[in-house]
Amino acid sequence: MRGSIQSYRKVSLDSEIAVASPHRIIQMMFDGALLRLAQSRYAIENNDIASKGVFINKAIGIINGLNGSLNMDDTDSVASNLAELYDFMLRRITEANLNNDVAAIDDVTSILKTIKEGWDAIPQDMHHMTSEAS
Repeated sequence: MRGSIQSYRKVSLDSEIAVASPHRIIQMMFDGALLRLAQSRYAIENNDIASKGVFINKAIGIINGLNGSLNMDDTDSVASNLAELYDFMLRRITEANLNNDVAAIDDVTSILKTIKEGWDAIPQDMHHMTSEAS
């Protein structure tokens, strides 16, 4: 049964991505990173080392994806500032992994939520302008 649910979720996610705008894909990445951070925190609290590693690695992958989506060709300082924040978050997640530090996970979660709130606040009519920046 669990395998069937996971298969359904994957097909559902793949379907949503296929029709999603670049703006929506970034929103989904933020949601995924926040979910993986919450799961990492839970695993740390429950001393589930194996799950902690899986979820932290997934969060790192998503944050690397967000960082890679930045348009660094622009002279825009926003992209540069976001790149620095993503680098900081990756360092804190690594510290959380090494030290089983839920405070480090909380730091990253807080920063990511703030960035996501800004991204979510972009008006619909400007979503086409966000296809190469996050």
